[in-house]
Amino acid sequence: MELPIRAESDVFGPSPAWDRERIVARSPFARLIQLERGAQGGPVVLVVCPLSGHRPRLFFDLVAGLASDHDLHVLAWEQANEVPLAAGPFGLDENVGYVVDGFRQLGRGVHAVALSQSALPALAATALLSARGDPAAPETLTLLGGKLDTRINPARIDRFARAHSLKWLERHAVRPVPASHRGCGRRVYSREAQLSALGGYFARQLSRSGELFRKIVHDDGLDPTGHPFGPAFFNVIDLPGEWFLETISLVYQASALATGALCWQGEKIDLSSIRNTALLTIEGELDDIAPVGQTGVAQELCSGIPSGRKSNYVLPGSGHFGLFHGRIWREQVLPRIFGFVRAFPRSPAIPPATHWPRRAT
Repeated sequence: MELPIRAESDVFGPSPAWDRERIVARSPFARLIQLERGAQGGPVVLVVCPLSGHRPRLFFDLVAGLASDHDLHVLAWEQANEVPLAAGPFGLDENVGYVVDGFRQLGRGVHAVALSQSALPALAATALLSARGDPAAPETLTLLGGKLDTRINPARIDRFARAHSLKWLERHAVRPVPASHRGCGRRVYSREAQLSALGGYFARQLSRSGELFRKIVHDDGLDPTGHPFGPAFFNVIDLPGEWFLETISLVYQASALATGALCWQGEKIDLSSIRNTALLTIEGELDDIAPVGQTGVAQELCSGIPSGRKSNYVLPGSGHFGLFHGRIWREQVLPRIFGFVRAFPRSPAIPPATHWPRRAT
């Protein structure tokens, strides 16, 4: 179900790094945005925002850093409470399918960057395209602090998810959208439940002067006045309820991607089918959301990628948020992505794509 495309978007707000936000494609649950600037050029990069509940403005530093030297596109998610029931459900299948659509919309030559929650659907979408020899599979894939195997160095959130049943989580965190919103009746992982969880996390960070606390007290972002980190962190939206419960079940409780059990429309996702996409994984040494190993495991799981086309880096002294915001992002992460993208400008020739099954709607 495609929606009319508006010329302008206001997802990130003004920045010297771009002249305007142009909506390239729009569907009920997401929009694909190009950040246009006067001298457009450089490699085509797609940032897949995470379905973390945070609005895309939390990732302003990441987007602004990449926009200056790349033809940058962003896949940004809509508020679930404003998506009518007629648009259908949105689960993990749809999450992966929208990323596939984003890659295919931009075509051959795209370089993908995914962080936190979006690492898994971006990796799964790459595997699906690669298995068909589809030239839309990204040239490079950079994963920052993603949860690909929560059995490795489990974080507090991983242990919590395993200790509670889906019925318990549905009862305490999922509610219907009220009549005052366009998504009336849709079941969502509520903003209120998310804020409660974020408040508990911030309290733990406060007690030990953690990275999140330091960034809120001393914002080291690119534009702390126009795009402050603290308000963006606590500005969350409702998420689709079926997506939340499926993610708990398949990602946190079953580690389905890492064990080879994750399917898309009934088809198993085979990470070994990825051969031509170069892979960069970056983890934070002190990350307490996606601890070391949970992202880097992709290096082992993607066994079809030659060793010369994949690299893993653990960032000393960084937590989860330094991977995409602030001084560490600008001085250590961004240059690595810049160099990696330019090291692999075009993959070897691959056969044309076979038929592509229509994504479920």
